[in-house]
Amino acid sequence: MKIVLDTNCLLRTMSINSDYYCILKALQQGRYTLCCSNDILLEYEEVLMRFFHRQIVGNFLNFIFYSTNVLMITPYFKWNLITSDPDDNKFVDCAFIAGADCLVTNDKHFAVLKNIDFPKINIVDIDTFKKILT
Repeated sequence: MKIVLDTNCLLRTMSINSDYYCILKALQQGRYTLCCSNDILLEYEEVLMRFFHRQIVGNFLNFIFYSTNVLMITPYFKWNLITSDPDDNKFVDCAFIAGADCLVTNDKHFAVLKNIDFPKINIVDIDTFKKILT
């Protein structure tokens, strides 16, 4: 299964005490493929640095760089489907180019995608994705 993980959901997986840590653990175990672009990784780094020590963020990014179940994507076309928060489009573009099974997010801006037939992007919230994994 290939997914794109929005930063708001990634943040919730990072603590060992989180109810969503199992999602990060499943990535480490190779139970799904995480699809990323350079823009997504830069956002991950920027946001994680607000909450975690530099070394923890560095370790996470090294894991992403060297993991065999992370697929790096280079979107060559920008769909610009989310107008209320254009910064979220990087996740949509990555999901489309990667042929991801779903984009995991709790961000309401992505709801607009449910009304768009093409490109069809399957949006699931973090609780639903956790259930899929278990």
